[in-house]
Amino acid sequence: MSLMLDEIGQQPTAIERTIKRESRKINAFAETIKRAQPRLIVLVARGSSDNAALFGRYLLELTTGIPVSLAAPAVHTLYKKKLDMRDALVIGISQSGEGVDINLTLENAKRGGATTLAITNEAESSMAKLCDETFLIHAGREKSVAATKTFTGQLLIFHLLARALSNSKDKMDVDRLPELAESALKLRPQIASLVERYAFMDHCVVVGRGLNYANAYEFAIKLMETCYVVAERFSGADFLHGPIAMVDSGFPVFFFAPPGPTLPGMKELIAKVNSIGAETVVISSEASALKEAHRAIKIPERIPELLSPIPYIIPAQLFAAFLADAKGLSPDQPRSLSKVTKTV
Repeated sequence: MSLMLDEIGQQPTAIERTIKRESRKINAFAETIKRAQPRLIVLVARGSSDNAALFGRYLLELTTGIPVSLAAPAVHTLYKKKLDMRDALVIGISQSGEGVDINLTLENAKRGGATTLAITNEAESSMAKLCDETFLIHAGREKSVAATKTFTGQLLIFHLLARALSNSKDKMDVDRLPELAESALKLRPQIASLVERYAFMDHCVVVGRGLNYANAYEFAIKLMETCYVVAERFSGADFLHGPIAMVDSGFPVFFFAPPGPTLPGMKELIAKVNSIGAETVVISSEASALKEAHRAIKIPERIPELLSPIPYIIPAQLFAAFLADAKGLSPDQPRSLSKVTKTV
C-alpha cells in the first residue's frame, strides 16, 4: 500500500485530534478578532494549501460577512510593494510552514499593520515563529509528497475558525466531520474497481462550484502530480464561458455536486456535457444528479453543503491514489517534485 493511501485513511483520526486540541485556542482568538473588527481577511498560500485557501475564502465570507482576498505573493517578493494592511487579518496556510514567498508576504503584511495567523502542520516552522498566532493541524508527519491529511486538516481549521467567528445561532456541526470522513472512506472498494476504466486516461476536466470549487482544484492537482494526467479545473459557471468547447465524445469530466444552491446549475451542466457525448463521473449524495452520470460515486449521507468539502474530497483522493497504482506509478514520489517547495 502506498503512503498516500495510508495517509488518506488516517484522516478521521487526524481531524478528531485537531478538533480536540485546537478548538479552545481558536475560540479565544476569534473573540479577539471580533473585538478588533477587521475590514478584510487575506489568505496566503501555494499548491494544495492555496486550494484550501480558496475554500476558506468562500466559507469565511459566507459565515462572517467579512471580505476575503487571496494574496498575490509576488507583489511582496518580486515587486517589493508595501501595502496598507491595517485592520486586516492575514492568514498563511502551509503544511510545512517553510514556503519562502508565503513567509515573506506574512512579514510584509505585519510591517503593514496586519494581524497574522499561521495554519500549519509544523509547530516549530518558520511560519509558526513569525506569526502572531498559530493553529496547528495535528495530522502527524506527512510522508507522501501528495498532500492529503494536511489538506483536509487545513479545511478543518477554516471550519473551526468560521464557526468561532460567526454570529449566527445556527452553528456548523463541525464535530461530525471525523464521522463523515470515516463514512467517505467506505467508498474505497468501489473506487478501486472504478479506476481500472481510466487507467489510460491522459486528460480530463474537473468541475465544482461554491464551497466545492476548491475541491475541483485539489482533485485536479492530485491527478496531475500523482497520475500525470492533464487535468483542467473550472467552476461550473466558468466552464460554460469557452472551455466546454474542448469536450467531445468520450472526454472524461468529473463533477462535485453536493446539495445546496449550486446543485441545480450543476445538474444542468452535467446534462449538457452528456449531450455532447462526454463521459461524466459525479460525486454526490443526490439521486437527481447521480442518475445523470455515466459513473456515480455516491456519498453515503446527505451532508449540508457547508460541511461537504472534506467528505467529498476523500473519494477524489482515493481515486487519484488508485489510478496512480493502475498506471504503474508511485503517488508518494512524483517526478520532479519534493515535499517542501520553496519559491520567491
